[in-house]
Amino acid sequence: MPTIPRCMSTQHPDNATVPFFATSGVLAGEDEIRVAYYAYSHLGCDEQMWDVEGKEIDTHVVKKLLSFYPEYFRDRVLGEDLRLTLRVPNPTVETTEAKILLETLESIPRSYDAARLFYGREVAPIFEVILPMTTSARCIDRVYRYYVDHIVGRQHTRFRDDDITIAEWIGEFSPSHIEVIPLFEDVPTMVRAADIVEEYLADKDVSDQRVFLARSDTAMNYGLVSAALANKIALARLDDLPARIGVRVHPIMGMGSAPFRGGLAPATVERVGGEYPSVVTFSIQSAFKFDHPPDEVRAACGHLKARVIGPATPVDVERASTVIERYSDAYRRRVVELAPAINRMAKYVPARRARKLHIGLFGYARELGGVTLPRAISFTCALYSLGLPPELIAFDSLREDDLAFVHETYPSFKAKISEALCFTDFEGPLMTDSLRTALGRAGYSYSENTEHLDMVRRMRSSLDEGDTAQLTDLVSRAAILRRFLG
Repeated sequence: MPTIPRCMSTQHPDNATVPFFATSGVLAGEDEIRVAYYAYSHLGCDEQMWDVEGKEIDTHVVKKLLSFYPEYFRDRVLGEDLRLTLRVPNPTVETTEAKILLETLESIPRSYDAARLFYGREVAPIFEVILPMTTSARCIDRVYRYYVDHIVGRQHTRFRDDDITIAEWIGEFSPSHIEVIPLFEDVPTMVRAADIVEEYLADKDVSDQRVFLARSDTAMNYGLVSAALANKIALARLDDLPARIGVRVHPIMGMGSAPFRGGLAPATVERVGGEYPSVVTFSIQSAFKFDHPPDEVRAACGHLKARVIGPATPVDVERASTVIERYSDAYRRRVVELAPAINRMAKYVPARRARKLHIGLFGYARELGGVTLPRAISFTCALYSLGLPPELIAFDSLREDDLAFVHETYPSFKAKISEALCFTDFEGPLMTDSLRTALGRAGYSYSENTEHLDMVRRMRSSLDEGDTAQLTDLVSRAAILRRFLG
């Protein structure tokens, strides 16, 4: 397997600032091609995730990159020096998007042909796909087998006994197989990630396997503490896998710039890298790329690419599971109470990318009154705009011994809470006496951002009075101060 990338540029639209080359505030079409090139050529990312889940897809991305930027890609081979990785729909969950998976897999041999013509030799520009919302080994295996058996395998089929094969008619299909990267997003599945991967690999002859752990949707559905502890349990268990099955495992972590969604920004790469020493690849989302000076972004990506990968941090799984269960319950109850306010504000969060509704809506809503919520970025932005950063929700459910355990197991938790407190309105209507008391008792140091606080109060007033003409502008201005949308 070629060198594993360290910095995966993604299309998560958490940026407050619109990139200079965009034709509008909402990235779509050719702008997405420009973003990929910019991430490779100017920011130092060595991988681009191309997301066909929940958006109008462009399956000609390889051909466009090579034809729009030939000088750059002649010296940097797509599929060898740089990686392009497709994120596909999961038919097990996203039934309305299911056939887009087939269309996307069909595009892989066509991209291979485009690269072979461009480079004059055999090159696989795409040989991996990311499967979101993975919950079982069968989910992964179906994608792998569909490609091998029904796309590549059919090339040897003859039209009739006395006729030519499909390969003789339209050419051979390459690559011969693809790697499927499972993306684990919910807590119960994430803590079983190693077992699921082991089952999937049982009949595969591979030396390396990448495994993707979500942070954003996990935090939205279970809260900050639960997401972080679940990530750490999964990483510790994945660390034990190579010795058991003889396959090298390369974890990927999906992190946004908001502390709630991972807290990965140019200024925090050293802290985050130290917190998750076994993670090989980190996602470089839009706020990371566009809400900071390019020199800082390049330097941060350089640090992530140069850092030494080490063993995962050991975790007391039993203790962590107890905290996750209690904290998640409190978090969910509070979010259900906050849902009407979140949904009201979320309407005014500016869109940054053309995309469809995501299937992963507050997975436990049926249990708690049928609540639906916006996607994680809008959810996070709405709460910041209301003066209650989501990092703080359910903090008051942590007992003293729980908090001590979290501080020990998740060292950057203090920094995450301190960062959130800078943007908190302690006098706002969403702040409870219980939460105010718990935060005061914990004694985190922070410096209140008075400019942001003023905007938050103006936003709430606009919403309450129905004077919303300037609300989206206020939401954007506050996001620029934070250096992330949500």
